[in-house]
Amino acid sequence: MDSFQTILKFLVKQKTAIGYSFMALLTLGGERAFSLVAFRCPCSHENFRYGLVFLFAPAFVLLVFGYFLNSKTWKLFTGCWVNPRKIFPKGNVCFFFYVFGSITLNALVAPVMWLSVALLNGTFYECAISGLKNPAYLHAVCHNKSAKCFEELHKVSCGKSTMPFPEGEELKLTLQAQSQILGWCVIVTTALLSLLATCCASCQSKVSHLQLKFWKTYVEKEKEQLEQVFQVYATKLSEQNLQSFFENRKPEAVPLPAFKAWEDASQLYSFNSSEQHYSTIHRLVEQGQKESKEERETEMDFVDRREIP
Repeated sequence: MDSFQTILKFLVKQKTAIGYSFMALLTLGGERAFSLVAFRCPCSHENFRYGLVFLFAPAFVLLVFGYFLNSKTWKLFTGCWVNPRKIFPKGNVCFFFYVFGSITLNALVAPVMWLSVALLNGTFYECAISGLKNPAYLHAVCHNKSAKCFEELHKVSCGKSTMPFPEGEELKLTLQAQSQILGWCVIVTTALLSLLATCCASCQSKVSHLQLKFWKTYVEKEKEQLEQVFQVYATKLSEQNLQSFFENRKPEAVPLPAFKAWEDASQLYSFNSSEQHYSTIHRLVEQGQKESKEERETEMDFVDRREIP
């Protein structure tokens, strides 16, 4: 039993790494499924458009899903039409770009994985580039090749070219090599940028490493318990309203936050070194609700960090 609890604790601590690994496996499986089931290179002058669609369209869809599934997206944009100061607070014009940039970086994880896997496989790139009619590119690829290379490059990916087999195979391997080189460039660039972003965030941190770990743990626990409290109070309120409806009586008052409290608790949070608060709700509970101001600034949450070692 102790061994099982130890393994469970380890898995909980590594849930971020496990989540990214699972996402990578899904991306790999999705790419293979697209290649084997849906993808059919037309072997015509439509190769370029067709290949690019399969290369970038799924990445765009994954990016949109990344925005949808990030709770900070809805915290940022909910009510912004009614109150534009929420995303463009007075005195902090860069607020929107900072928070939206943070959301975008998280949303880019799945699209970058897709592009990396698709380029390493080479199928989509090979089809797309074989249909490219750029004279400079054709001269570079078909250098020292027969004249048919210029005319039938778009047929190489399908094996329908009338060029000699060794020449066609060499062209196919060349296109696949270019694709894999680009794939590794994407991976290396992403890893380097991630390292630099993490280092910059750590260097600019206003709190110590241990306090940051405690902060992250607190935010996770508060989020988990908040979902449980929602379930409890929503169940209690719905049960009471239904009983009152069927029994034709007045319902008893269920204590719920006021509208202003919901608004304040939904704001994104920022750190203040003079106040040791770890979330918007924490600050709201200790300080109480303040008077609403028309020009009140909405603060940003820089606690949304990835796994802290």
